[in-house]
Amino acid sequence: MKSVHSPLHAGHAGQTELVAGRILPGFERPERAEFVRAAVERAGLGPILEPTPQTLDVARRVHRPDYVDFLRQAWDLWVTAGNDGPALPFVWPTRGLRDDLRPEKISALLGFYAFDGGSAFVAGTWGAIESSYACALTAADIVAAGERAAFALARPPGHHAGRRTAGGYCYLNNAACAAERLRDRGAKRVAVLDVDFHHGNGTQEIFWTRADVAVVNLHGDPATEYPYFLGAADEIGAGPGEGYNLNLPMPPGTDWAVWSEALERGCRHIAEVGAEALVVSLGVDTYEGDPISHFRLKTADYPAIGARIARLGLPTVFVLEGGYAVAAIGDNVTGVLTGFECA
Repeated sequence: MKSVHSPLHAGHAGQTELVAGRILPGFERPERAEFVRAAVERAGLGPILEPTPQTLDVARRVHRPDYVDFLRQAWDLWVTAGNDGPALPFVWPTRGLRDDLRPEKISALLGFYAFDGGSAFVAGTWGAIESSYACALTAADIVAAGERAAFALARPPGHHAGRRTAGGYCYLNNAACAAERLRDRGAKRVAVLDVDFHHGNGTQEIFWTRADVAVVNLHGDPATEYPYFLGAADEIGAGPGEGYNLNLPMPPGTDWAVWSEALERGCRHIAEVGAEALVVSLGVDTYEGDPISHFRLKTADYPAIGARIARLGLPTVFVLEGGYAVAAIGDNVTGVLTGFECA
């Protein structure tokens, strides 16, 4: 299996996040990608390629064009306004306020284009975002050209990013962009299987009314887990997309016995909707040692995830999402990938 990775991810470092009323160093840090890369090399999974240059055309179809343009400009606007240090929002157009009035000040724009305080900007953030997106599209192109699977070792992650919002460490939705590229390359219907502990709210929003991309999420129950305000089991899509969105929320403490049943149900749904290609939002924060998540999967469980996904028999793009137990992230990610390869 070919992997795609860019060293430019390292420019997104030293960012902060707002957590429970405190500004803290970001859990999503460069070491995550470096540990995964080292594990891919140890496992002999295959060549690690740099991404091919990409235009922002796909991003501007998946997201609102003005949002993509803001991501490109955010750091420069922040610095030009006389600020230093990581750029974080402090006000949002929430209920009772208008979200159709685009403000001019960068301090307000940060909130206009975000849903939380978890996606800061530093000097190298846009370079990392753009390279992460390029990794996802390059992996999709590899699969569209006939490879069985490819892995986008992409950082920052993407599945929380919506049509107009950053959040949860995410800026461009890499998995959604990969799915869109597979559609462009001829797949009549693509499925996105999100196995991250946290619900992929951005991916759900993007494809909510579409029947050509089905979305399946296995995640912590939003009653107790971030992002809280999306991910309930009764959310099934709307309009042409009705029935193509499947949420499988689970309680804290969920172990392999319960989680694997949800995976089986999700895979059956993907087969039933007639997907011709698959994108896996590969988060491994389901691991029992993850510092910000509450499931109890063990490192030994991850190869079985890959093996079950392989049984779908679909061309598959894996896109890295969450996983914050840094010392274990590499083994858990490569466990899924080698399980897929050996199935």
